[in-house]
Amino acid sequence: MEQTMHIEHDYKSLPFFGIPRLFPYLKKYRKTLTWMVVCGLMGTGVDIMMPVLQRYALNHFITLRTLDTLPWYILIYVALILFASCVNFVSCNGAMKTEVSVNRDLRTEAFNHLQTLSFSYYNQNSVGWIHSRVMSDTSRIGSLVSWSLMDAVWHTSYLVGSLAVMLFINARLALMVMVILPLIVILFSLFQKKLIMANRKIRELNSRITGDFNEGITGAKTIKTLVVEEKMAGDFVKDTGEYKGTSIRAARLRGAFSVTMHLASSLALAIVLWQGGYIAAEEVGTFSMFMSYAQGLMEPVRWIVDAISDVITTQVNIERLTRLLGTRSDVTDTPEVIDKYGDSFNPKKENWEPIKGDIEFDDVSFRYPDGDEYVLEHFNLKIPFGSNIAIVGETGAGKSTLVNLVCRFFEPTEGKVLIDGRDARERSQLWLHSAIGYVLQTPHLFSGTIRENLLYGNPNATEEEINRALKLVSADQVVAKMEKGIDTDVGEGGDLLSTGEKQLISFARAILADPRILVLDEATASVDTLTEQRIQSAIDTVIQGRTSLVIAHRLSTVRNADLILVVKDGKIVEQGTHRELIAAKGPYYRLYTRQYEDEQTKGILQ
Repeated sequence: MEQTMHIEHDYKSLPFFGIPRLFPYLKKYRKTLTWMVVCGLMGTGVDIMMPVLQRYALNHFITLRTLDTLPWYILIYVALILFASCVNFVSCNGAMKTEVSVNRDLRTEAFNHLQTLSFSYYNQNSVGWIHSRVMSDTSRIGSLVSWSLMDAVWHTSYLVGSLAVMLFINARLALMVMVILPLIVILFSLFQKKLIMANRKIRELNSRITGDFNEGITGAKTIKTLVVEEKMAGDFVKDTGEYKGTSIRAARLRGAFSVTMHLASSLALAIVLWQGGYIAAEEVGTFSMFMSYAQGLMEPVRWIVDAISDVITTQVNIERLTRLLGTRSDVTDTPEVIDKYGDSFNPKKENWEPIKGDIEFDDVSFRYPDGDEYVLEHFNLKIPFGSNIAIVGETGAGKSTLVNLVCRFFEPTEGKVLIDGRDARERSQLWLHSAIGYVLQTPHLFSGTIRENLLYGNPNATEEEINRALKLVSADQVVAKMEKGIDTDVGEGGDLLSTGEKQLISFARAILADPRILVLDEATASVDTLTEQRIQSAIDTVIQGRTSLVIAHRLSTVRNADLILVVKDGKIVEQGTHRELIAAKGPYYRLYTRQYEDEQTKGILQ
């Protein structure tokens, strides 16, 4: 189920809430939209003129039995058809361009906005839900502001124009036909709320199904190894079954609405047939014209039925997308900081001060946005530049909290995190992130080649710098074994490489950025012993001249750290050097002894 943080505006207070949010995207296409509307109106004007020409033909050529103006009639008729074809082409072409352009703009803004949101947003919302917002909802909105707009121009102008001509020719009969319009308004008000609720439910279920589908693909290996295909299929069938039931109920409601509206539109034709006999006796052309208009009015009325339903459906898409775009990150830069340092997409690097790498926790208290208990309380710690700080603890103890605060993935609830003596919030996130190299326990590579992935760390890196970074972490041996070397494709998420190979490449990528602050989040936990030895050897070299924060599971890798922080239940329970903590015989001593005994046991068994 959708969960969001702060919503900037309350669009529900507006009629068709959320629609005004689309105006900025349409403003840049106002010329195209203007031509679309003008050409649509001219094309509809021709359609309105056709029954009038038909009336003239019947009254003049049939009733009066003369063909004196036939050449001019044919010329005008053909000219109008050609003119209508041209203007309809312009309006259709404009609608097509507007649709794809608005889709592109909405998806670009949604994607860019997602890059600014903090980790808590991704913790609260599934990949399937986010994917549905960026792709499905934007597609529906793009169609609304293009083709639905043109349908509105065509059908509404035909309805108004036809009624105007009918009123001019025979006001009494036209007014009788117009009786159906108040009936349409009443029906709309009765069905609107139910249709909105039904379509909102359908969109929520669609997001859930998208999430199920995404998990079935990304978790295919886990599903097979756990032999849970039947359970996953059962969950998918359950969600699709609920979607089917809800869709059928919505379709029935929409069908009832459509049938009722069509019945109302058919009354117009019945009225003309009932009263038209009096006209036909005097003027067959006028009767034929009214019949054409009455039949022609049915299509705009039918469109109103579909349009109202589409607008109601798309209103849900607009609501959800605007909520995404209105969501504000838990971690934001102030307007003053953005003005001086820029933001993630428009950095003002000329104002960025060099980063040395001193870190200080000044009376920091912290709790996660969705948590009630403090993870840190009044925590103080100075980490001078060049220090090697290790953070250890059992799995799930909360070792990443300190790193998340240093990297500004989360903000302190109270207190300050100082970088080079200044509150990190006084400078931009990008300024800080540009100086941090982060190697995750589960490495992630982008689709593309090894070279392209390395250049994410430093787009301007030379071939010599790339080779040096690879050699430093022994990744050059991995590259040498590949057929295309550094230009080998890694596949989606790096799936064509082993976990150890991905880890080495991601480590080289971090080194290539030459960060002042290096974060290693259990960087050797997912690799074999030989690769771990290679990486550990590289770490001892790489951390020189940098401030390093090492989250470690294997305590043997952090014995030489300048300071070891022991975390338990999300809180720091011990700190000191390896010698000091062993001598204290506290939590660290017990962790170290247990790991040492386990390693000795494995060695004997092997």
